[in-house]
Amino acid sequence: MSYVDELFSLKGVSAVVTGGAGVLPSAMSVALAKAGAEVTIWGRGTSHPVTEAVESIRDESGAGDRVHGITVDTNDEDAVSAAFEETCLHAAMPNLLVNGVGGNQGKSEFVDIDVDLFRRVVDMNLLAGLVIPTKIFAGKWIREKQRASIINISSMSSYNPLSGVWAYDAAKSAVLNLTVGSAREFAPHGIRVNGIAPGFFIGHQNRRLLIADDETGELTERGKQIIGKTPAGRFGDFADIEGVTVYLASERASGFVTGVTIPVDGGYLTDNV
Repeated sequence: MSYVDELFSLKGVSAVVTGGAGVLPSAMSVALAKAGAEVTIWGRGTSHPVTEAVESIRDESGAGDRVHGITVDTNDEDAVSAAFEETCLHAAMPNLLVNGVGGNQGKSEFVDIDVDLFRRVVDMNLLAGLVIPTKIFAGKWIREKQRASIINISSMSSYNPLSGVWAYDAAKSAVLNLTVGSAREFAPHGIRVNGIAPGFFIGHQNRRLLIADDETGELTERGKQIIGKTPAGRFGDFADIEGVTVYLASERASGFVTGVTIPVDGGYLTDNV
């Protein structure tokens, strides 16, 4: 085995990727599988069917039956506990959790916030997207004395709020905060907690917000503003997320790294005047 293979091989890693049928978590799943991990994607199967996502990840990664799928709502503690046990039936006990559930719904002025919608978005990004899976997984790992790792997904809005998406801003800033706090609490148990803060990647939910014309590639005004503040001068490509995913998942490469969130943003957070 070469030095690079030894450093970044994920053989022996059993990963659960929540929201795994989404575009970004799916790309992360492909990277994990390519590096040798066994991957189980979890999803609600509403807008993006889990079975289709599994087939797509298998095809792209060449990992075959090392990729599995479970339909589960991560906003339900009992369902998460049951899905953990189900995962153990077809894979090794998970030792990596990628908290990939998230997204936004709607945009408004602050004074026009729909409070019910606000709660749903916070539930999706913070409770389903971090708190409940982390509680269940970390509890099981601590009881079993299992070394493990968690990767959370924050956002550019974790650092600076994006206009009009108040619930998403609030939830993602909390993801950044809880990544640090949980890393401190879990470190004595051999559990690392880190995060990835993606810049602007074109996905299912934000395409219409950023791209005005798919054929010409013409950007919306918001898309132009974002590119204008991104020194790299482009949106992220999903391949850009693969390296940092494998790095944080590898105990050999990042075993002394915990409590950090790595921006993958083309320099967006460096914008200044």
